[in-house]
Amino acid sequence: MEVFFLLVLVLLMVIALTSGFPVAFSLPGSAILSIGLAALAGYVFEGNASAYFAQDGPIEWLSAGVTNFRSLYWDVERDTLIAIPLFIFMGIMLQRSKIAEDLLVTMAQLFGPIPGGLGITVVFVGALLAATTGIVGATVIAMGLISLPAMLQHNYSKPLATGTICASGTLGQIIPPSVVLIILADQLSNAADIANTSRAANYKQATGEFVMPSEFSVSSASAGEMFVGAFVPGIVLVFLYMLYILIYALL
Repeated sequence: MEVFFLLVLVLLMVIALTSGFPVAFSLPGSAILSIGLAALAGYVFEGNASAYFAQDGPIEWLSAGVTNFRSLYWDVERDTLIAIPLFIFMGIMLQRSKIAEDLLVTMAQLFGPIPGGLGITVVFVGALLAATTGIVGATVIAMGLISLPAMLQHNYSKPLATGTICASGTLGQIIPPSVVLIILADQLSNAADIANTSRAANYKQATGEFVMPSEFSVSSASAGEMFVGAFVPGIVLVFLYMLYILIYALL
């Protein structure tokens, strides 16, 4: 019966997601409904609400869900992660306000005389959007809607046009400020805290001293240090993309 209700869970998730419900409500809602159905079926047919649960019962499963929700809330509350929705909002504003489109037109006039100038413009604008939004989705969608028709109209091949847009859009992963770098810095900070706590406990157990020397502690890179380390590789990638398009256009 556990497999049956697992299939019910998957079916409810598929129905909820394909019906257009937000993912934030579809996933937990499907789980709660499946747990409720399993508990109700066990109570009706077996006289025990926990009969169709492989481990524990419905109360324990719901309690575990509440605990996970609390841990998620405390994770989101950290100062480092507050920047993520602000970057997403910035990307949406750039797309809706037509600033990205105006920037593309202006840069196209600047790089127009150069062979492959429109493709170089897309890379340049994509790098700027990546630096302001920090997310891939907003950059790729904005560049795709704005520049793909123009590139196809100027006889760019479909592989080159789509590849240029996707490659320039993914620069948001490495050019600061990057959401990925923020999350990575946050996770490294958590891992460093856990490692320092474990080392301090082991040091106390081995030596009997309460304070561990600083040379034994594990340090982590902050989000700012991540940004500094990723800036130069991001600029190098932009230059290489532009160089490739220029050589492709000349050949």
